[in-house]
Amino acid sequence: MQDFLIIGVDGGATKVTAWAVEVDDSGKFSLGNVSESRAYAEYPECDQGFQPVDMKTQLGELTSDRIQPTAAELRQALAYTAACADAIIEVARKSGQPRLLIGIGMPGLKTKNQRGIAVMANGPRQIDYALNLEKRLNAAGVELISPIDHIGSDAYYCGLGEEYASGGQFRNVTNSYYLGGGTGAADALKLNGRLVSLDDIKSWFVKTWEMKCPENRSIETYVSSKGIQSLYGELSNRSLAELNQNEIYPPQILALARNGDRQACKTVNKVAKYLALLLYERISTLYTGWQGIFDFLNPDRPEPKNEHPYLGTVIDSIIIGQRLGDMLQNARDDATLWQPFIHSLGMLIRESAVLDDKAKAHYCKDGMFNKERLAISQLREAPALGAGIDAYLTYGR
Repeated sequence: MQDFLIIGVDGGATKVTAWAVEVDDSGKFSLGNVSESRAYAEYPECDQGFQPVDMKTQLGELTSDRIQPTAAELRQALAYTAACADAIIEVARKSGQPRLLIGIGMPGLKTKNQRGIAVMANGPRQIDYALNLEKRLNAAGVELISPIDHIGSDAYYCGLGEEYASGGQFRNVTNSYYLGGGTGAADALKLNGRLVSLDDIKSWFVKTWEMKCPENRSIETYVSSKGIQSLYGELSNRSLAELNQNEIYPPQILALARNGDRQACKTVNKVAKYLALLLYERISTLYTGWQGIFDFLNPDRPEPKNEHPYLGTVIDSIIIGQRLGDMLQNARDDATLWQPFIHSLGMLIRESAVLDDKAKAHYCKDGMFNKERLAISQLREAPALGAGIDAYLTYGR
């Protein structure tokens, strides 16, 4: 029996959550019974009006290898680090085990040593994140059996969770695409029976947050919980603070749309439209290569290659997870979100000029998109689970 506790950390834009992670003798992982969350707003250093540095500036500094966090970012990062440390310390206390192995998933592009955040769309850059976290944990008497090896991608960790958890949707498929919609959008791929890091295939596969639609918004806006909420707020002329105060989130927006609220209906219609278009882009890119369906947020991003090693691949299953999965599950078979989404995706596939009849038959049944190709993830905390799994697998190498 191991004499240390595995902790998986899922760091988001507004809070961080730490979970105890368990592994059985057969190598299957699951979340333990102990978890702890901390909102960054609980800490005095947190500026709730914080505005991230312009993305073009962030990407430029990353490219030139001259990342210079602002004073506002450095202060905001203190809240992020303190929140993460406190969540970990509390899980260790509740578990009665001070010896820890920690895995951390965070959004954003990582530094060269993979222990910091070099680009962050919804928060501060934190180039010494792991180092500062280790200092706080050591000062609190926590023993790390190994330094934090790297900060992983929350999206890749969703894939790890789906692959290694007993209830994971990646377990029994050869080719699958996962889309998680929480604070942001998380993409994961399993191809030819193996998980694929999207950073390794960025020359031909584009992450959701990188793409923008003809409305000049990131596609992430239409498939992430925070994005859907912000879109409704903009259409209804209500601030995010007001929506949060009144607890109006995607489930409530869906309910408002069912009751005929015009702005909610517009919001849900856009979600159905662009979710279908995004999934079609994934389907067509895997089968025939990049088709230029979307533009890029970063105009300097190199054009994706048309050729890749997986040309001709069809997806066994499309997995929708996190709060977007909850929203779709709640909308199953309804006329507000589900039916327009399924209709749009089926139409895009049937009328595609780049998919052949064999591919179309794989995805469509009786002229409609085959709903059996769509699965809703049951792993609500997949990123935290994946982070713990990654730490354990890395430590065991």
